[in-house]
Amino acid sequence: MITPREPGRLVTISRQGESMPAIIRNPKDFWTGIAFIGFGLAFFLFAQDYPMGSARRMGPAYFPTILSCVLMLIGLAAAIRSFFGHGSRLSGFALKPMALVFLAAVLFGLLIRDVGMVGSIILLVMISSYASVHFAWRRAALLAVAMAVFCVAVFVYGLGLPIPVIGPILGG
Repeated sequence: MITPREPGRLVTISRQGESMPAIIRNPKDFWTGIAFIGFGLAFFLFAQDYPMGSARRMGPAYFPTILSCVLMLIGLAAAIRSFFGHGSRLSGFALKPMALVFLAAVLFGLLIRDVGMVGSIILLVMISSYASVHFAWRRAALLAVAMAVFCVAVFVYGLGLPIPVIGPILGG
């Protein structure tokens, strides 16, 4: 039988009534680590359908494979850390913020060709920022404009990606 003794610490009761500390002392870190490992493994497996290339001439699978390995290592570190430090119990999922961030990412992908980089980034940042309990319009708008300028400078002008800065819907 498992019963909570103090916040963030589970205690198992043995047959003789003696209590022994549970192995996982920080459930939030443990499940975060498991989620990171799961997402990293999924992206790693999806990336294997593409040619890897080499460090000198990277193929389409190179970056996702490296990124997924880093994600799995971060997940492993979080899961291992959960055995040593105390933390709070997992209380549930914040569905509204997760849905808003997911919606923002989907809208970005759907609108980038028609609205352009600037409009898509501003929409992405504003919707994602609204998911926070610390949301403030002025800060979100400043961040959105700064991110749009940064992304245009890096991806369109720096890397030369063929992404419209202002899309046809906005008169670009």
